Amino acid sequence: MSAPQEGEMGFWEHFDDLRKVLFRIGAVVLGFGIVAFIVMPWLFDNVILWPCRADFPLYRGLEALSSDIFATGGEAKPFNINPVSIELTTQFFIHMSASCWLAVVMGFPFIIYFLWTFVAPGLYEREKRGAKKVFLFGNIMFYTGLAVGYFVVFPIAVRFLAEYTLSDKIENLVSLESYMDNFFTLMLIMGLVFELPLVAWMLGRIGLLKRGFFKRYRRHAIVALLILAGIITPTGDPFSLFAVFIPLMALWEFSARLVPKPEPEDL
Repeated sequence: MSAPQEGEMGFWEHFDDLRKVLFRIGAVVLGFGIVAFIVMPWLFDNVILWPCRADFPLYRGLEALSSDIFATGGEAKPFNINPVSIELTTQFFIHMSASCWLAVVMGFPFIIYFLWTFVAPGLYEREKRGAKKVFLFGNIMFYTGLAVGYFVVFPIAVRFLAEYTLSDKIENLVSLESYMDNFFTLMLIMGLVFELPLVAWMLGRIGLLKRGFFKRYRRHAIVALLILAGIITPTGDPFSLFAVFIPLMALWEFSARLVPKPEPEDL
């Protein structure tokens, strides 16, 4: 139901407002895309391909931790991936797609804000209440998910898959398309997964989710998240396993804290 208006807007007025919003979104994405396209060669060498090298922070941290606890001694097996480009047009299209992806990521707050300006006039004041906090919280969690995906989940997954061998007679060659597909997919998944606390808060506000749900199913969640972490990092290394499990479990507990406490009559 829309909020009361002094003058009712017609279809074409709404369409014109939507057209303006889409134009602004397109302009923001285009602007960020141009910047991303210019700096993409540097980003590829220093950011996107960094998990391909042994000096990535997570690899060094896990190796140092393993050496300190188990005192294995000796030097670790050097790790390095050099993605290969097979098709003639691969590098150009990856340059374009990576620039578009990064433009959307950088412009995410603007995109959400412009969409909000289109929807907000049709809402009641009570429906708008707290929208700024929700907007800020949603953006923070989205970028936090991207950070966890980049520094923890993706490097663990890419290292395991790159070192996995079915036979010693098979040489692993990582194509650029395969590397980027996994990069985009895992980063997007982690960004969306970290929106779960916001979803839990919203479901709690409308009464569809109770805090008791998280307490009742905590043991089930621990088992399920351990299995999920094991699927993401099937290396048998406990440090890699818990490096993925701990953020996921923290997300579960954080979601529980955001669900409003039950009223005394509901206890």
